[in-house]
Amino acid sequence: MSQHKIPQQTIVNKLPLKRITVPLHFFSSADKRHQMMRDLKEAIMGTEQDFTRGKLSRALFLLSVPMVLEMLLESVFAVVDIFFVSKLGPDAIATVGLTESIITIVYAIAVGLSMATTSMVSRRIGEKNPDGAANTAFQAILVGSFISLLIAVPGVIFASDILTLMGASGKIVAEMHGYATWMLGGNMVIMLLFINNAIFRSAGDAAISMRVLWFANILNIILDPLLIFGIGPFEGLGIRGAAIATTIGRGLAVLFQFYLLFYGKKRVRLSWRHLKVDFRLIGKLIRISLGGIGQNLIATSSWIGLVRIISIFGSVALAGYTIALRIVIFALLPSWGLSNAASTLVGQNLGAKQPERAEKSVWAAAWVNVILLAFAGTGMMFFSHSLVRMFINDPDVIRTGSLGLRIVAAGFIAYGLGMVMVNAFNGAGDTMTPTWINVFCFWLFEIPLAWLLAIPAGMNETGVFLAIVAAETTMTLTAWILFRRGRWKLKEV
Repeated sequence: MSQHKIPQQTIVNKLPLKRITVPLHFFSSADKRHQMMRDLKEAIMGTEQDFTRGKLSRALFLLSVPMVLEMLLESVFAVVDIFFVSKLGPDAIATVGLTESIITIVYAIAVGLSMATTSMVSRRIGEKNPDGAANTAFQAILVGSFISLLIAVPGVIFASDILTLMGASGKIVAEMHGYATWMLGGNMVIMLLFINNAIFRSAGDAAISMRVLWFANILNIILDPLLIFGIGPFEGLGIRGAAIATTIGRGLAVLFQFYLLFYGKKRVRLSWRHLKVDFRLIGKLIRISLGGIGQNLIATSSWIGLVRIISIFGSVALAGYTIALRIVIFALLPSWGLSNAASTLVGQNLGAKQPERAEKSVWAAAWVNVILLAFAGTGMMFFSHSLVRMFINDPDVIRTGSLGLRIVAAGFIAYGLGMVMVNAFNGAGDTMTPTWINVFCFWLFEIPLAWLLAIPAGMNETGVFLAIVAAETTMTLTAWILFRRGRWKLKEV
């Protein structure tokens, strides 16, 4: 976070809530329904709109619809994937939970790089500099590919040892380590999928990102039962088949992304002249991404800490936690799509020298997100048992999972506001502010609180779930205070 004194004219305007306009087109009068349908079709098919001009609510709508749909299918896949794996028993579910707690490090780096990519590419688009955007895009791809190789080699070699360190049982390590081997070894497809989609989104081509992720996840959903259970000519590979299906689906999606980047007619198009190393841009990307990587490593390492605490109570508790987390992801991912739209608008409008329009887009997205997550959280609280029972019939797992859903859902309203605020900082290129927020909320607050409640206080996994809500609510309050100070408007990228 910048420490220099802010000139008086840059201080953020305190927007009264009654002036905030949210793009809820479906609440419009009947005479606007045809326009809404045209906008919906344009959002899904792709748009050539300049998001630094025109009506802000329409810009947010056109960007957020494909991003929300993209994240919706991603959340469907997360639930379907664990649905198939759950048929293999609690140990298989626990293996997925342990492996994903490790893979979150890959996600943290991928998301951090995609944040820097979004910030820099959206600025160049806002400045009407597509060639600069393409050059930045290639440097981001280069950095992501190199980092993924550094993770893949030790990941394949030491997969069993890593599971042991995470507290996996001897059976999991001996019989199910293939899942971790494939996921760690194939992490490049995760890295490039994130970075390439960030390029499309930040350029305003959100519909392309949606189609790519839909392609990857539909293929995953088809391959999952074939490779896990051995349907038809396929050999049943058990939990290893789930990892192979995911890697194949994402890998083909990455190839599709590269085809679009080189041969598509979109805002960012790569050519041979961009395929050169630019150490100046790489340095800037890394500097910005360090904050994004840091904040995600901090957040995701806190999840590793939570998994480690819950693993003390056995595979049943860990399975319930894993299922509950997948359902929570199902509810949250569409909201992340909306916050990604706000991030793109922040970057493009700051690039166009329109900071107040950037701020208004954040407030509009934030309040829509609060409404969406209020409905989602209410549904999860009322139907927690039924939701967990969709995956497994074990009464102990159902008890743990449904309890976790009810507790975590109670914090959804606050989190709906917080996730948009945090993404606004990232869209502006101010990735260090969320990093320090995460250090305080997750490392200094959440992990110690979870341990105190779960073990000394004797609350077991219930204490961990309560700590999650407390930490996320604290994060939201902190982000709201810092956002209103307005220093993010001064960030140059």
